[in-house]
Amino acid sequence: MVWDLIQNQILGMKWLDVLIGRLLTEIGIDIETRMGGSIRFFLYDVLKITILLCFLIWMISYIQSYFPPERSRKIMGRFRGIRANMMSALLGTVTPFCSCSSIPLFMGFTSAGLPLGVTFSFLISSPMVDLGSLILLMSIFGARIAVIYVLVGLLIAVLGGTLIEKMRMEDQVEDFIRNAAAADTDAPSLTQADRLLYARDQVLFTFKKVFPYILIGVGIGALIHNWIPETWVEMVLGSGNPFGVFLAVLIGVPMYADIFGTIPVAEALLSKGAQLGTVLAFMMAVTTLSLPSMIMLRKAVKPRLLALFVAVCTAGIILVGCLFNLFQFLLI
Repeated sequence: MVWDLIQNQILGMKWLDVLIGRLLTEIGIDIETRMGGSIRFFLYDVLKITILLCFLIWMISYIQSYFPPERSRKIMGRFRGIRANMMSALLGTVTPFCSCSSIPLFMGFTSAGLPLGVTFSFLISSPMVDLGSLILLMSIFGARIAVIYVLVGLLIAVLGGTLIEKMRMEDQVEDFIRNAAAADTDAPSLTQADRLLYARDQVLFTFKKVFPYILIGVGIGALIHNWIPETWVEMVLGSGNPFGVFLAVLIGVPMYADIFGTIPVAEALLSKGAQLGTVLAFMMAVTTLSLPSMIMLRKAVKPRLLALFVAVCTAGIILVGCLFNLFQFLLI
């Protein structure tokens, strides 16, 4: 009962959904119609995600203030082999929320001389799995699915980085990064007041950057949830289509959003009959392999390494999607 309270009323904010429904009814909007249902879905998801977003950014930014790039580089430099990949993947969980924000850090770590596979483990995990995605996924899909999603994302990051390391493609990093001199100065010590101000500034900065994608994502989710027939979604992304996972990845790659913008779409697709693995594969593709982030990454690495990165991530995402679909009956 305690966990149900946390899941439904604190993380899921079902009280907010009920409140919005009552307010809309009071002003004369029939929430049982498609239009009324869309308005209710839009307002509820925007407010819920915004509240969680601001809280999570503040919390993660406060934690992140203890791990500036130079300190993070030194921490990762203490480990070797797969342990280094694991540490790098874990570090990615407390860093920026989208792949385009992670690429500058990846470039800095590579310039500092960290092994290529280690830096790629960071680059994979940073947008795909973070503390924010864990809490948001718990608020919609439940704790079991959220934890498994994060663990599988970390596994992809570790294995992907390890494979890239084994391929010995250091020469595929652009020369200006390999030849850059890494700064070896310690970051200034921050007081508690400095950390709180840093967390506040990160909330404002990230919110301004992310909020338009939340509006777009929730808008698409409301459209799917109330206007697109369930049979259409089931036909394209349901169990009747064995290529649903591949299609979801293809659709997700050209998009640019982070976990906060993709979750409303995933929530709506799942409620309409899309398979769980297909929905999660879509989320992973959007956050990890978006076209804008690949364009940015191309400035740092040469085509062969970029192609290997895309291939490794795509194979891992498709495998995860297929496995989640196969064992969906155990999770939902």
